[in-house]
Amino acid sequence: MSILVVGTVALDSVETPFGKEDEILGGSATHFSMAARILADVHLVAVVGEDFPQSHLDLFREKNIDTKGLQVQRGKTFRWKGRYGFDLNVAETLETHLNVLEDFVPQIPDSFKNIPYVFLGNIHPVLQGRVLDQVKNPKIVALDTMNFWIKGAREDLKKTLSRVDIVIVNDAEVRQLSQESNLVKAAKKICSWGPKVLVIKQGEYGALLYQGERFFSSPGLPLEEVYDPTGAGDSFAGGFMGYLSHCGGGLEEGTLKQAVIVGSTMASFNVQEFSCNRLKRLTKEEIQARLKVFKTLSHFDDVKLR
Repeated sequence: MSILVVGTVALDSVETPFGKEDEILGGSATHFSMAARILADVHLVAVVGEDFPQSHLDLFREKNIDTKGLQVQRGKTFRWKGRYGFDLNVAETLETHLNVLEDFVPQIPDSFKNIPYVFLGNIHPVLQGRVLDQVKNPKIVALDTMNFWIKGAREDLKKTLSRVDIVIVNDAEVRQLSQESNLVKAAKKICSWGPKVLVIKQGEYGALLYQGERFFSSPGLPLEEVYDPTGAGDSFAGGFMGYLSHCGGGLEEGTLKQAVIVGSTMASFNVQEFSCNRLKRLTKEEIQARLKVFKTLSHFDDVKLR
């Protein structure tokens, strides 16, 4: 099946202890799309400036990402510059230039409005709501957000949350949004506002799935080489939603657990190179092989005490 993703397409400049890259392809919708496209048809809605490289547009089309909803406006493309220390879970933002993103209003093409799976990437919650006003009876709607919107547009965000099925955010954002330090209490509070499922991203430590008073934990994959964690959460979401679309799934507990593992798998590939470079070459065979590693990592036989 198909996925509609609305979010950011950007040019990133990233420095980690293992290298530095300037003006590379980034953005929430980019990483999401590059992960999800292996499992589903992806339809992208975002905005870029006139300076956005043609080679990146060609890459989207080469990977069969539908860009009819990608607006090209006069001005410069959204840019983010960040730096990581040896704790790769923490990014230091050095520069943010919204540029054309500042006036972005998502316009959903008619051919996208009946797409069954919708992912609302990290943009203003009012704009996320306007996307929902334009789509028609989606099967699943998932949403991501960030601390900036939680702090500055909290009430707008809560209104949008009441209209979605799944929320995918990191543990710090869960605590900030719920104003609860305990993740169990935080998850219950957020789901009381409307979402049926909460997925808590925990970086290198994996992810937690909360649904109907129950938790499921996915481990992080121990990796010898991690070069750039930028976009790992978005590639997680791409794998998660990509799998739901791939199998035509809804909110069944077993399907959601599998989707979390697929999301963690996609994130583990994303971090192994800068930008989307590893995701560009990724194959289903490689994904399948790493899924077996995840199963070995998290599986154990029943423990019987004497």
